[in-house]
Amino acid sequence: MTDTPADLLIGPTLADFEAARIVVARVADVTPMESSRYLSTILGSPVYLKCENLQRTGSYKIRGAYNRLSKLTDEEKSRGVVAASAGNHAQGVAFAARELGIEATIFMPVGVALPKLQATRDYGAQVILRGHTVTEPLLAAAEYARETGAILIPPFDHPDVVAGAGTLGLEILDQVPDLETVIVPIGGGGLTAGMASVLKQYAARHGRTIRVIGVQSENAAAYPPSLAAGEALAIDINPTMADGIAVAKPGLLNFDIIRDAVDEIVTVSEDDMARALLVLLERAKLVVEPAGAVSVAAILAGKITGSGPTVAMLSGGNIDPLLMQRVISHGLSASGRYLTLRIMLPDRPGQLARISELLAEARANVIEVLHTRHGVGIQISEVEIDISVETRGPEHRQHVVDTLRAAGYDPRTD
Repeated sequence: MTDTPADLLIGPTLADFEAARIVVARVADVTPMESSRYLSTILGSPVYLKCENLQRTGSYKIRGAYNRLSKLTDEEKSRGVVAASAGNHAQGVAFAARELGIEATIFMPVGVALPKLQATRDYGAQVILRGHTVTEPLLAAAEYARETGAILIPPFDHPDVVAGAGTLGLEILDQVPDLETVIVPIGGGGLTAGMASVLKQYAARHGRTIRVIGVQSENAAAYPPSLAAGEALAIDINPTMADGIAVAKPGLLNFDIIRDAVDEIVTVSEDDMARALLVLLERAKLVVEPAGAVSVAAILAGKITGSGPTVAMLSGGNIDPLLMQRVISHGLSASGRYLTLRIMLPDRPGQLARISELLAEARANVIEVLHTRHGVGIQISEVEIDISVETRGPEHRQHVVDTLRAAGYDPRTD
């Protein structure tokens, strides 16, 4: 999969990426590259975080969107543009259209996060809500383009979009010249195709090796079965917090590039992503959306083998605060630092106090208590309590449970 000569790779050439970089530089910031001692210790190799979560519009998407819109003729610009997105591509297209003086119409799912919806509108785009997944807005945008003549701006499956996204590869090479591995989130494949293509072509030109690893949510992983079948396949997507990479079918151009240029694709779970967001908040002081954190999730889950200086792409930071609240709680639980216990007690005075004493002895901090006499399976002489506590990790979590059991209770854990 990685032995294809650079001059045979399809899609944009190295010259195309370099030209796109000049165009993209008009609007995109050069985002920070931060080292992570914590992740370096886990991987056994130096780990750097490419912080596109700090990019204008909150993600890398502005790069491909602006590069594509800048190539439109004056006649095409006069017809306006249309796009469909759950958030990041919408903001990228809306911002790029505003900068270039183009009218933009964006189709978004009905349940899109309010911050993404409002940001898209604030950039001047007309937003039309349609359907409950990104598939329905994509179909609606294509129909709108046919009916009105507006130019459809795809989120990933276009050479100009791939070239714009790939400018990140050149930027990374400037910041980490001895780069050996890059870990990239994959949805439809625009970012990974661009990154893999530019890095492989650069490596071939300079007689070196750069490894590219893609990461998908295991609930929305279209690439592994597609690569196994040798063609882009549509899959059924299961619910995932990583809405930014929840794409049912790879882009056709993207698939061909990724098939030839990406070394490996791994998947991560919802728990893995929740842990990654928590680590990025606590260790790196960075707010990253779930889709943008899958590269770090793969490191934490042991899916990546260390091989020299490694860059983990943080592709976006547009996360709904309400989702962040839920994800933090989920991450605390997945990390063994948040525990919910369900305990049946005799319905007599002093039992709740005794449980509280035991938890205090085990140094577990009580967050919430629910006490009820009603429910299936509760005897007339019993009460049920649900207690949520903070713990300091898996060992302390087990110590709390063992303390209660040693006192004669039978706690059930979440």
